[in-house]
Amino acid sequence: MRGLPPLHSLRAFEAAARHLHFANAAEELHLDPTAVSHQVRKLESFLGIALFQRSPRPIRLTPAGEKLYPVLRDALDSVADAIVQISPGQRSPLTVSMTLAFANEWFTPRLPSIREATGLDLIVKADNAPVDVERGVTDLAIRSQETPGSYGRWNLFRQDALIAVAAPTLAKSFKTIPAATKDIAKAPLIHFEWASPDRVNLDWKRWFDLAKIKRPIRPFVASFSEESHAIQAAIAGVGVALLSETLVDLRIARGELIRVSELQIPAPSFWLVMPEPRGESLEVARLIEQLSKELVN
Repeated sequence: MRGLPPLHSLRAFEAAARHLHFANAAEELHLDPTAVSHQVRKLESFLGIALFQRSPRPIRLTPAGEKLYPVLRDALDSVADAIVQISPGQRSPLTVSMTLAFANEWFTPRLPSIREATGLDLIVKADNAPVDVERGVTDLAIRSQETPGSYGRWNLFRQDALIAVAAPTLAKSFKTIPAATKDIAKAPLIHFEWASPDRVNLDWKRWFDLAKIKRPIRPFVASFSEESHAIQAAIAGVGVALLSETLVDLRIARGELIRVSELQIPAPSFWLVMPEPRGESLEVARLIEQLSKELVN
């Protein structure tokens, strides 16, 4: 026999430790706060050690509580995931948040292979306004920014760069590929305007600064506020566009776009963000593993 304390006391402790609040834990468990506190006291009595420091408020975990909580949290998550896996009709789809351009250009074309490899049902929330990961409205968010945020769990997915690309018909007008920077300067240029203020320098001006030549003083042939529209314009041969390498890698592989210069601008990386405190479930872990495989396919 394993000599474990009663499961309901372990469950009460896990919820209280996750919320660091007995009333919130009670609301989740559909119990009275006094009942949750009583169950935690029973667990502490069973173990012979305090798991919470109750004064001064707010409550905090003791060193023993900090050691027990993550082990118990992961164990209960594994049990819950296993039950979902074996119980017909109980599996809920995973909600994945991403930008419109990422959904259009990277995720959706790979969705069939992701579904085949994982067997997961997915709800894709595509919006350029970031969702609140902490509120638990999504299981996984795909974010593009320089450094991790202060909330949730952040895993580096892929480093990115802005590269100059053009349709094959337009690329033929260059004398060589990679094309000379001065030749690109003479070509029609597509502009994409970042909505995020921390990316205002990720544009053609920055690209020409790195090339050490002045950008031509003439209007762009087209300007877009949505990156996927700029990608479509480039494919249509409207002009040369400066776009995310991550988002156009399939277009390049299919021959719809050609990279016309080796010069590139370092861009914010893509991150996989999971909410805390639950963290990474087995299903989310399976999805993340497959997304990583898609990077090399």
